[in-house]
Amino acid sequence: MSSTRRSTEEAEPDDEQMLASLRQFIRTEGAGFLEDPNISSIGVGRKLVGGKPTGEISIQFTVEEKAAPEALESLNSELIPEAIVVDGVPVPTDVIERNYRPSFRSVPEPEAPTAKVRLDPVMPGVSVGHIRVSAGTIGCIVYDRHDGTPLILSNWHVLHGATGVLGDDVVQPGPHDDNRIQANGLGRLSRSHLGVAGDCAVATIDGRQFQTAIHGLNLTPEELGEPEIGDKVIKSGRTTGVTHGIVRRVDVIAKLNYGAAGTHAVGGFEIGPDPDNPPVDGEISRGGDSGAAWMFKTPSGELTTVMAGLHFGGEAGNSPDEHALACLPQSVFEKLEISLRPPLTEEAGDDIPKGFSSDFLGPLIDLPKLSAAIDGDAVRLDGSEVIPYNHFSLSLSTSRRFAHWVAWNIDGASMKKLSRNGIDFIKDPRIPADLQTGDELYRGNRLDRGHLARRADLLWGSVPEADRANRDSFYFTNITPQMDDFNQSSKNGVWGQIEDAVFADVDIDDLKVSAFGGPVLQDDDRAYRGTQLPREYWKVIAFMEHGHLRSRAFLLTQNLNQIEALELDEFRVFQVAVTEIEERTDLSFPDKLRDADTFVAPEALEDRQPLEDTSDIQW
Repeated sequence: MSSTRRSTEEAEPDDEQMLASLRQFIRTEGAGFLEDPNISSIGVGRKLVGGKPTGEISIQFTVEEKAAPEALESLNSELIPEAIVVDGVPVPTDVIERNYRPSFRSVPEPEAPTAKVRLDPVMPGVSVGHIRVSAGTIGCIVYDRHDGTPLILSNWHVLHGATGVLGDDVVQPGPHDDNRIQANGLGRLSRSHLGVAGDCAVATIDGRQFQTAIHGLNLTPEELGEPEIGDKVIKSGRTTGVTHGIVRRVDVIAKLNYGAAGTHAVGGFEIGPDPDNPPVDGEISRGGDSGAAWMFKTPSGELTTVMAGLHFGGEAGNSPDEHALACLPQSVFEKLEISLRPPLTEEAGDDIPKGFSSDFLGPLIDLPKLSAAIDGDAVRLDGSEVIPYNHFSLSLSTSRRFAHWVAWNIDGASMKKLSRNGIDFIKDPRIPADLQTGDELYRGNRLDRGHLARRADLLWGSVPEADRANRDSFYFTNITPQMDDFNQSSKNGVWGQIEDAVFADVDIDDLKVSAFGGPVLQDDDRAYRGTQLPREYWKVIAFMEHGHLRSRAFLLTQNLNQIEALELDEFRVFQVAVTEIEERTDLSFPDKLRDADTFVAPEALEDRQPLEDTSDIQW
């Protein structure tokens, strides 16, 4: 996977070539070995000696029962050779006693109630099932690659089952957790597959809201990855909750008995327990976990938004070894024709984002310019430092991974009220993920993901247009860290009310406002989790009043030196001149905007008074 896999410079070329050859060998010839009734899987892993993995790559076979050569005939089995020649190179084999079963059988384990009850909005990581299946887990929210329909992703044996057909009802929670099927309808089985490409299926979401963050992990899958031996992974399943694992075999094809549906070979990879994060009861996989999404962790243990696989099985009841099996996400998504993001649609005008309009107010107001000192720090999209979205544009800092500035238009005459349900914060796929600050910064502390261009400001125009802007506002490029509830601090939330105040207190021509804002990126900003946190923010408001252009500027300061115990009273909002924003940010605003600002601030800092209320603003 992209976040954790070794680079080609770190791996020996011969090893890379051998792994590629083995992958091809398993995918083309592996299923043939499963015709032996005693062989339960074939894959690539580290050879075990005395039960412990060595550094030697081997072709690993798992068998239902280890037996002496003379006893193999009674098992209708054949002797596995000590080595198999692949592309002219003899590769050692390894034989492990192990068998598998799908993880759809429910077990009487104590659960966190949320994972087993009816939810609205529904979320990944909780109980789901076909009306005649016990219970499994929703892996993640996905979208039909063709028409953008939101779907839930889980396993074939969770959403389809041996007696199911496309169009059958799917319920949440699964019937084992609540047998009131009529009250728990979630949607209908849409597509499914059971075979080497995976044990997978999707169902529609009808009559319920949804959210994309996985229960227990609080993250939304944003990318698909490919597992390698040694990768750290984590999942949240209906039965075992949050469990940690280590990828220990890749390119696995396992043979599983699906009861009335017969025996099937399913491709994927194998996961063992993470010794640094052992499960409470020793189990990383139990009945009911099927369908859960395994997510990658970094080598240091941080969660990522990269999906490693779709959980579909674990060890049989008599197995002495604890392990889990997962499908490869690329194969699943290709087979089911799904995506982690909805496709662009012509109806919403999604082919070309309608960014900030410079002539929105009438007079042409150009975007801010980066000074020579920071121009080279801007992320370029199609050669330009201006990144457009619906109703707003921004410039992104490469070094800080936050916006230098955001510019947005507000049309008060055509505002819409749209819900944010089902929309989560994600990285912009047009921009490299490592140039954006994501959820890794915000978990487990008091930092909020704060919008620079306010979501409510962008919801105007036609409904499809406003809906696109609603979704665009949640890209991490438009987000910066802010202390929780700072808009509700003792300063009466002035910062979050500035745009509303201009409409309330000024006779604005055509109810149109253009706004600019962003963080003040300073060299001595405090670093937290490897990211420097801005301690000041700025905002400039422009509008027409009786045919004349007006502009006003504001500065928010927040003290982040005591991030774990910050008093909200430390936030201060000041009205300042546009020229002061320029001095603090290395930005240059157009002359029209600068000239339209008639506010004069006291020269002495001690004479400046923070805004106690929006009524203190000098419009």
